[in-house]
Amino acid sequence: MKSAISSTTTLLSSKNLSLKLHLNHSPFSRLPSSFFGSKSNTHFASLLIRNNSFHNQKSQIHTPIMASSFKPEQARAPPALPLPVPPVTKFKIGLCQLSVTADKERNIAHARRAIEEAAANGAKLVMLPEIWNSPYSNDSFPVYAEDIDAGGEASPSTAMLSEVARLLKITIVGGSIPERSGDRLYNACCVFDSDGKLKAKHRKIHLFDIDIPGKITFIESKTLTAGETPTIVDTEVGRIGIGICYDIRFQELATIYAARGAHLICYPGAFNMTTGPLHWELLQRARAADNQLYVATCSPARDVAAGYVAWGHSTLVGPFGEVLATTEHEEDIIIAEIDYSLLEVRRANLPLTKQRRGDLYQLVDVQRLKSDS
Repeated sequence: MKSAISSTTTLLSSKNLSLKLHLNHSPFSRLPSSFFGSKSNTHFASLLIRNNSFHNQKSQIHTPIMASSFKPEQARAPPALPLPVPPVTKFKIGLCQLSVTADKERNIAHARRAIEEAAANGAKLVMLPEIWNSPYSNDSFPVYAEDIDAGGEASPSTAMLSEVARLLKITIVGGSIPERSGDRLYNACCVFDSDGKLKAKHRKIHLFDIDIPGKITFIESKTLTAGETPTIVDTEVGRIGIGICYDIRFQELATIYAARGAHLICYPGAFNMTTGPLHWELLQRARAADNQLYVATCSPARDVAAGYVAWGHSTLVGPFGEVLATTEHEEDIIIAEIDYSLLEVRRANLPLTKQRRGDLYQLVDVQRLKSDS
């Protein structure tokens, strides 16, 4: 009997030694030495090691499919452009949330003062709200519309933007105003560089035609014509994609801008009291996070006596979908910093561009495809 016990003890001791050696190179190396004094514990450790060895064998057998077989570059047609090196890495943006009245001259002068204040506080890029020179209504659009292409007295709003951009040496994303072109009206956003030159004009692509019974009905297409081209522009503060209000709901447009190398998308917008609380921040954060870039929005201030009541809450969102700066519904000027070095950091954290499944889906940039052919 003693002999049998002695043999068992010897066997357990040799197992313990083997287990300890095994465990020294395993996830179980932190177990206390007293753990191996128990037969049941020793048996349990053996099971753990066998299970761990089997898992390692499985990992070796099932080699992960290489990402290249997913053809990520084919998920965009034409292939996405590399992110360009921006002319500046850090700068301040000013978002001017303005009150809008029926007095057009007052609106223009008021916008100018806000731009000057933002620039005085260090902003190199200043952004205005959607329809900042006119009440937001189908009745007002034809009355307040300007011939932007003619310029000068035919477009006092853009003449002011051009002049102040030149004098202050800043870039301006000029919100939007009603534009008259021939017999058509558009909701148009103009971008001016620090020389006062018109760099780009975006006409709202997706018109705001909605009907939420008992809440809000608005049909922009009664007076406005939809724009037909995405707008992306190289400026002194980076490559900027432009959308206007309802354009933010369409992720395809933002994705096209990202594929064209945008650092930032600017959306002047005037969400209302129904959709604003539900979707305004949500959509901004989604566009920024999905495309790993900055998103800036600028709304008119809220006027509860107006025919159309804006939600407000102008905001800057970072490439991780984080809200960097925002405000409430009153008049305000937000000054916030944009740091483009974070774009590469976030894209390294989540390498989405290398993980897309071009073998399963593809987004086509029709305009680029036509120009490349």
